[in-house]
Amino acid sequence: MNLRIIFGLLLLTATFSSIAQETAESWPSPVKDSLNGIVLFDRLEISRNNRDENIAVWDMIAWYGGDTYRLYFKSEGENQQNDGEPTDIERAELLASRLIAPFWEFQVGIGTRGELTSESNMENYAVLSLYGMAPYQFEVDSSLIINEDGDISISMEAEYDYRISQTSYIQPRISVSASPSESERFDRPTGFNAIRVGLRYRMEVSREFAPYVGVYWSRALGNSADKLRSTGDPVHETGIVLGARVWF
Repeated sequence: MNLRIIFGLLLLTATFSSIAQETAESWPSPVKDSLNGIVLFDRLEISRNNRDENIAVWDMIAWYGGDTYRLYFKSEGENQQNDGEPTDIERAELLASRLIAPFWEFQVGIGTRGELTSESNMENYAVLSLYGMAPYQFEVDSSLIINEDGDISISMEAEYDYRISQTSYIQPRISVSASPSESERFDRPTGFNAIRVGLRYRMEVSREFAPYVGVYWSRALGNSADKLRSTGDPVHETGIVLGARVWF
């Protein structure tokens, strides 16, 4: 009886080894890291604020690369219509990115911001960013900026897509900016500078094109608010927006 059991176990082991070897050889090769790219205009809109001013706004991101390493370009700005003033570039950045954890990338690069005029004193800077998706699917883009004078500023943006149906979403969004150090050259005091909160309802006509409507509220903070009050400028702003989210 013992010999039969031992012989059976040996035969079973040999059978499983043969099956495992044949299965391993038949497995497909690992998926190779391919290069892809996308251009996304998360906000392409016209807003009208509580002072009856019309403002064109864009917020875009483009990337090219694989799963681990990518090259990014980010651009954001606005232009107040029919006021004779130039377009304001809030950021234009070129960054190299590396995946450091699931859904999180560390980015380093250079950027510039300021008014688009021939006489403009653009602020050039180096930037370190943490970009990705926090728990509960919040998309986060946080940046540490050091300009050519050594002045430091911080920005953080977060947004969340709450699905209403298969093709419609509610998107709350918040952005905050702060300056640990004062920049006299670019008229930026220390402390928290501004906060902006928005809410948009988006409907997908297709995956690549989704018009939306929304509202926003923004306010200057701390020393930045005090400086605006001293010149008689408004500290807060509200408005409605009409735009589209486009990618290709």
